[in-house]
Amino acid sequence: MAYSTVAPSFTSFINKNTKKDLDLSAFSSTSPASFQRCKGSVSKKICSVMAPQQSERKPATTGSVKTGMTMTEKILARASEKTHLSPGDNVWVNIDVLMTHDVCGPGSFGIFKKEFGQNAKVWDREKIVVIPDHYIFTTDERANRNVDTLRDFCKEQNIKYFYDIKDLGNFQANPDYKGVCHIALAQEGHCRPGEVLLGTDSHTCTTGAFGQFATGIGITDAGFVLGTGKLLLKVPPTLRFVLDGEMPDYLLAKDLILQIIGEISVAGATYKAMEFVGSTVEALSMEERMTLCNMVIEAGGKNGIVPADSTTYKYLEDITSVPYEPVYSDDTARFLTEYRFDISKLEPLVAKPHSPDNRALARECKDVKIDRVYIGSCTGGKTEDFMAAAKVFLASGKKVKVPTFLVPATQKVWMDVYSLPVPGSGGKTCSQIFEEAGCDTPASPTCGACMGGPRDTYARLNEPQVCVSTTNRNFPGRMGHKEGQIYLASPYTAAASALTGYVTDPREFLH
Repeated sequence: MAYSTVAPSFTSFINKNTKKDLDLSAFSSTSPASFQRCKGSVSKKICSVMAPQQSERKPATTGSVKTGMTMTEKILARASEKTHLSPGDNVWVNIDVLMTHDVCGPGSFGIFKKEFGQNAKVWDREKIVVIPDHYIFTTDERANRNVDTLRDFCKEQNIKYFYDIKDLGNFQANPDYKGVCHIALAQEGHCRPGEVLLGTDSHTCTTGAFGQFATGIGITDAGFVLGTGKLLLKVPPTLRFVLDGEMPDYLLAKDLILQIIGEISVAGATYKAMEFVGSTVEALSMEERMTLCNMVIEAGGKNGIVPADSTTYKYLEDITSVPYEPVYSDDTARFLTEYRFDISKLEPLVAKPHSPDNRALARECKDVKIDRVYIGSCTGGKTEDFMAAAKVFLASGKKVKVPTFLVPATQKVWMDVYSLPVPGSGGKTCSQIFEEAGCDTPASPTCGACMGGPRDTYARLNEPQVCVSTTNRNFPGRMGHKEGQIYLASPYTAAASALTGYVTDPREFLH
C-alpha cells in the first residue's frame, strides 16, 4: 500500500471557497494545490473482531456512515459528515476535544492570536482542556513563564477546563491540579468512544483506548483548531493487531507493546492507525489498554484504538454524562496488514538503549548493571502500575539496591498510592510497601524526568547513568544526560531490577 506518510499542512488546502465556508479571513490566500493519491492494492479482506454487544447499552450505529470501514475511518467519516472514507482521503474534521499543556500551549495560543486577532475568541471554551504538567515543579523562569501564559489565556477566554497548578499556601494539595495530561483526560471524563480528541503532545494517542480517534498535533494546527474547531486530516490506513491467549501473570501491557514495536520497528506504523483486538485485549483493564495505545507513536502510528466494550462503559459510568456512540470495524473493513500474537508464549521484555524497538528478553540482559529505577509517566505511572511494582516488592520482602524513584501520573493516582490496599498485603498500601523496600517517597504528580526537563527536575538523569524506566522513550538525552542509558520496561521488570541492581526478569520474584 503506497500511501503518503505525511499529512499535508492545512494551509495548502485553503482556497477562496474554503475560506468563505470556514471564515478564515485571517489567513492569507494560497493557490489550490493538486494532490494525487498513490494507487495500490489492499491485502485480502480480514474479518474484524467485533466487540460483543453489551446488554446494558443499545447496539451502536454509525448514523449516516456506510459500512465497510475500520473504526478509525468511521469516526473520521462521522466527524467530517461524510458517508464513506478511504485511506488517503483528506477531510475537514470537526473536533470534539482539544488538549494542550505548558510546553505547547503558549505557542498554540500565540499562533491563534496572530492569525485570528488579539481579541479573537476560541471556537468553544468547553471543548478545550488545558493541563500544565511537564515543567511545573522547577525554579526555571522560562518554564514558570509558560504556566503564567496558560493562566492568562484561560482567564481571558474563560476556559472551563483549566487544571491549574498553584500553591494555596496551606500545605494542602490543590484540587484544581490533576497531573499528567493523558491520564487526567481519562480520569476527568474527557474521553468518549466515537469522538475525535486532539492534543499538542505525541502521546495523545493514549486515549484511543476508549475507542476514539486520538492523536497528537503541532502548535500551528492547534492554533487553527482553537479558532475553528476543525482540522484537515488525512485518513490513515489501518494495521490490525490480534492479540490472543491468556496473558501470564508476569506480563503487563508494556510487554505487549514492546513486543509489537520490536516486531514492526519505530517506523513500521508511520501515519497508520493501529487497531488492537483479540481475547487478550478484551481481558485488559482500561489502564492497561491505555498503556498499549500510549506507545503506538513509538512505532510511528497516527493513532491507536481499542473497541469499546463493557470494560470501557464501566470506567466511564461515573465520570461523564455526555452521550457518546461507539463504532466498530465492519466485517468487510480493509486492513493494510494483520499481525497475530500468541501472548501466552511471551516473556518479559525490555527495550535497550537507544530505541524503543531495540527489543530484548529481560532475562538476556541480566548482566546489565543499573544505577537507578524510575517508575512513573503517562505510560507507567498509573494506579495499576504502582500496584504491580508493589506486588514485586511485597513478594521479595527485600530492599532495593539502587535509588528507586516513584512519580504518580495524577493526583488521583497519588491518593491511590497512599490509600488503596495492595491485594495479599494484609491491608498495606503501596506507599507503605515502597517505604519498607527503601524506595524514594512518591513525588508530586508530574511528567517528571520522562522528558528530561530543567536540571532541577525530580529524578532527572544529570549524570551518565543506567536507568530502568517505565516511561516510553529511551533516545539519547531523553531523561536528561545525553550519555545516559535507558532500558524501557514494565513496572514488574522495573521493580525486580531495583531489587537486584541489574536488569532482572520479574519471574525471579513473582514465581
